[in-house]
Amino acid sequence: MARVIAEREDVIPMLAEIFRAYGFEGASLARISEGTKLGKGSIYHFFPGGKEEMAQAVLEQVDQWFKQHVFDALLERADAMEGIKAMFDDVSRYFLSGRRVCLVGVFALGNERDRFANRVRDYFAAWIDALAAALVRTGRTPQEASALAKEVVGGIQGALVLSRALDQTDVFTDILHTLQARLLTS
Repeated sequence: MARVIAEREDVIPMLAEIFRAYGFEGASLARISEGTKLGKGSIYHFFPGGKEEMAQAVLEQVDQWFKQHVFDALLERADAMEGIKAMFDDVSRYFLSGRRVCLVGVFALGNERDRFANRVRDYFAAWIDALAAALVRTGRTPQEASALAKEVVGGIQGALVLSRALDQTDVFTDILHTLQARLLTS
């Protein structure tokens, strides 16, 4: 039975989980309807642009969460090291300690990559740039900070994949601890 959702924003987290599970191409209208418990009419009422608009809304919500919780902390905390620590805490919380895949990563790897290339690139570039800026504030050179930021963001993404592939969430948390120790001790 279809349920009543009062706000478009209520649907977006459900759509995110559907896209995480099936990717853009695999998220059929039937799966979206089943996952949201909404009828097709309600879905199109909230998202008249269809699945493309749904994906854009989900990516926007991910962008906003990371900007608010991760990027801004890295850029604005008076103590850069505290911003870096907060990044690791928030990333672990967001990805449920490795139990949740990166939706932007799913879009980067799937057939929809070209369709959302700008969004995907901008998300990862913003993360790398914010982390590099924090690392520069800790005394690293811009070149060293940029290389290290790419390595850390890539390491986090790789840890998500490895954790899921091995079905071992401790892999994700162990790699995050190793990456954090590397940034905070060198």
